[in-house]
Parts: sequence; structure tokens; C-alpha cells
Amino acid sequence: MARCEGVIGIRRAREDDARALAEVHVETWRVAYRDLLPAAYLASLDVAAREKSWRERLELIPADRRPWVATDADGIVGFVAAGPERNEDETINPDVGEVYAINVSPECWSRGVGRHLLARAQRDLIEHGYSEAILWCLTDNARARAFYERQGWHFDGTTKAREFDGVSVEEVRYRKTLESSARVVT
Repeated sequence: MARCEGVIGIRRAREDDARALAEVHVETWRVAYRDLLPAAYLASLDVAAREKSWRERLELIPADRRPWVATDADGIVGFVAAGPERNEDETINPDVGEVYAINVSPECWSRGVGRHLLARAQRDLIEHGYSEAILWCLTDNARARAFYERQGWHFDGTTKAREFDGVSVEEVRYRKTLESSARVVT
């Protein structure tokens, strides 16, 4: 059976998921950002280094704050991480949560995995008391931007520069009001 053809489960990440998270992370970035980030940077992404980073994070994050993973019969095919807003330039608003990352194996794109992960992250933010959420996306990532907009997120006009391997790229901020009765848009 091909990946993502059967039942997809969603659960909290465990410490022993570090390697699989790293593999999905690197694979997704190399495909999704192929035309958006420097090739040398993408080639330098190292699964072992990402695994170490994931292992360290998973050891520190409380169980009820760990990322959510999507699994099929063969293992992890995607993840989403969310929590308190991270903001270097402004005062943090305690009512605003943030989706830090959502990555789905490219072979599982357009099969509902990302939609279900994002919905789970939104419910999680609501359960932790947030009434609004933000996320950042590369300006030129048309596929991701269209996905977020289909899920009810909107560009709020805020941008920032980010550097990858000496190349500056622009990110845009998306925002969504979180409602406990909100339904996922299909």
C-alpha cells in the first residue's frame, strides 16, 4: 500500500519519534522550498542533526504541549507544532497562540493530512486558552498560502525578513480567530 492510502491517526509526539520527525521535516523542506530557498541550504539539512534537535525538544516539552503527529501504517507522515506566540519585536499577547510548523510528507499532500493536523493544532490552542492564532509563511509559498486561506486564515499585512544561507526571504503572517465551535473547511 502507498503512503497515506489507509487510515491516518493523529496523536501526540513521543520521545522515540525524534528520528521520524526529523525525516519528515527534512524531506518536506527539500521539496516544498525547492524553488524558494537556496539549494545549498536545502542540501545541507541533516536528518541526524534534526533528530538530535527533536530529541532535545521532546525531552523538555510537557506531554500536553508536544507536537501532534499524523501516522499511517508505515509510521509518521506529518506533524504540527503550536503553542504560545513567539514574538521578538512586540509585546506578547497572552490570548494569541502560534502554529510554529506544519510539515507533511510530499507523497501525502492533497490527501487531507495537513488539514486534519492544522485542525488538531487549532483545537489544542483553544484548549490551552487562546482565542486567536498566528502563523508565518514564506511570501512566495503559493501552495501553503492557498492551503491556509482555504482553512480560514487570512494575511494580516505583517511581513518580516528571514535569512537562509545568506539569502534574505520575506515571510507573511497569517491570523485566525479561534472559536471552540469552529469547523474545518474541506
